Amino acid sequence: METQGSPPSPDHGPDVETATPEINPKYNRRLRSLHMLATKFVRLLQEAKGGELDLRHAIKILAVGQKRRIYDITNVLEGVGLIVKISRSIVKWKGTITGENEELFGNRLFKLKSELEDLEIMESMLDQQKHWVEQSARNTREDCSEYPV
Repeated sequence: METQGSPPSPDHGPDVETATPEINPKYNRRLRSLHMLATKFVRLLQEAKGGELDLRHAIKILAVGQKRRIYDITNVLEGVGLIVKISRSIVKWKGTITGENEELFGNRLFKLKSELEDLEIMESMLDQQKHWVEQSARNTREDCSEYPV
């Protein structure tokens, strides 16, 4: 039992959690984030045989304290169409496989950069034409003011 004003015992109190975050990942907030968990879960799904994964197995592998977090992730992935539930605890990956992602994104990125260059050229041409129209309108107004009807 602690008396008021005495330091907490080494095995109790809030200082234990804050003193060891580098040593024990349980207390490292970044390693416990939903983002990290979702990333690991998707990687696990992509590497699963046939893209099918038993959620109970994933919970054990990822050492998730709260099953709810995995179910939240699966609900979001199902909502955006990346997975489909085969049964209560088995999901199947519908997205692309890791190697395919790099090739798909590489091609998509190249196409988007090319399209961006084309749009920038078109924008420049339109800016030039706008300038000509504005100049022409100014010239017309000046001519009309010099020679009234």
